Amino acid sequence: MVTNMWGYQPTSGHQAGLDLTGFKVEATDGHIGKVDKYSEEVGSAYIVVDTGVWIFGKHVLLPAGTITRVDTTDKKVYVGRTKDEIKNSPEFDKDKHVGDEGYHEQVGGYYGTPRA
Repeated sequence: MVTNMWGYQPTSGHQAGLDLTGFKVEATDGHIGKVDKYSEEVGSAYIVVDTGVWIFGKHVLLPAGTITRVDTTDKKVYVGRTKDEIKNSPEFDKDKHVGDEGYHEQVGGYYGTPRA
């Protein structure tokens, strides 16, 4: 399992206990949606992004390791991936995103390692 993808990067500015729900999410090439839910669980932290009309109401699971910066002033989360990388990610499975090791391996493997 790609464990480093499932933790917030120390340089991201993420603060434990900060409610990310509703924060706008920015890919390296533009806005992709907003945080619908998130987790701070050690070893399996993530955000679920509601992409709205951008990709027809799809939700995507992004491991916390994809987050490069959290801007609490503007309520934005920046991820080190392009729109296409996110659009082509494994399909979000609302029943498997919590506690399913195989699903986490699939998603973590797709995103690889954290990027600055």
